[in-house]
Amino acid sequence: MVEMSPIVVNGEQFVAITVKLPKTNFMAVTCEAGYIMCGALDVGLLNEKLADRGIMAGRAVGVRTIEQLLDAPLESVTYACEDIGISAGTMGRDALVKMAKSQ
Repeated sequence: MVEMSPIVVNGEQFVAITVKLPKTNFMAVTCEAGYIMCGALDVGLLNEKLADRGIMAGRAVGVRTIEQLLDAPLESVTYACEDIGISAGTMGRDALVKMAKSQ
């Protein structure tokens, strides 16, 4: 099952996506500029193989719901996130707002 819903974080609009898979969930929250995602995100791949794309993305581990994803500190982020002041340890919701305001 796939669930998509609009959410607002600090006055900014995002889309929350949950894909229910056997024994796990895949979750992401996105805006035009970038996204945060559950532990399935491969930040190394984005930084190394797809570096030319300048993707803004952050990874949180151990989350099971969208609310947990928003409230979790990011475990790793792409170089493009670092360029706008998002680093590992930034809370998911704070990272999203910075991404949205970077547009």
